[in-house]
Amino acid sequence: MRKKRDLRTSRDSNHKISPLPRSTRAILNQFASGTITLDEAEDLLRSAAVQKIGDIANLDPGREVRNGIPEIILAEGKDLPDLLEIVKEGLATSHRILVSRLVDNQLRALRNTFARKYRFDIGKNGRIVSIQDKNTSISYNAGRIGVLTAGTSDRSVAEETKYVANAMGCRVFAAYDVGIAGIHRLFTPLRKMILEDVDVLVVIAGREGALPSVIAGLVDLPIIAVPTSVGYGYGEKGITALMAMLQSCSLGLSVVNIDNGVGAGAIAALIARRAHRRRRGSDRDRQVHKEMAVDHSYM
Repeated sequence: MRKKRDLRTSRDSNHKISPLPRSTRAILNQFASGTITLDEAEDLLRSAAVQKIGDIANLDPGREVRNGIPEIILAEGKDLPDLLEIVKEGLATSHRILVSRLVDNQLRALRNTFARKYRFDIGKNGRIVSIQDKNTSISYNAGRIGVLTAGTSDRSVAEETKYVANAMGCRVFAAYDVGIAGIHRLFTPLRKMILEDVDVLVVIAGREGALPSVIAGLVDLPIIAVPTSVGYGYGEKGITALMAMLQSCSLGLSVVNIDNGVGAGAIAALIARRAHRRRRGSDRDRQVHKEMAVDHSYM
């Protein structure tokens, strides 16, 4: 019986060692070219479904291929050695890893461990990073998103939203500190976003959390409302904002959890990417119809 090859590597026709394929398409391409056998392709696809890291984590390396959302590791609550091990093993099978809700010592350790070998990109708020292959690039043409905050104190959550949306290939237009305490500040950036033809708006607010309801009553766009933990006293730490958004009488508004900028960015990007595909398909259809009209004019 032929001995099975070590599935961490595979040999091409020249017997050179190549790394484990990093996506379903790569595995299928290797099988189609004869680099790996059917049994090996099956084993690789099965192993790519869940990446078990000791007894501390089960990563999902196929997520980005399956639904477009990159692997995002929550740093909060993880011991530093466990976090470093998870990121290290994740990068062995994925071209990039995002890490969210970092504290200073975690950020320093990640930078010291991975910044030389990988592209190490830190979000503006310092709480989220992307660690990826140095030859990986992102094209920002997969949809357009607007991000608005009620106050400057909400900016750290907005930066997480922007970061995730950018990582998923979307362009983001942002405006901060445009809340209802000075509602006139809202109209110029909102008008700009409408003219940019954004596909979805993410509206972020703490305290009384009224801004998403106001905007939802003004535009024909889906609104993702994000309550933040900004606020003190009665109903502090985002409770009032969350309740206000959930009780909103403005239609077309959905709500994520308190401070969940990452989740809002992922949802917004999925909406924008789908809208972009529909828009691109409509453009192709119009071009085909135009060409048909030109052809018929010569008949």
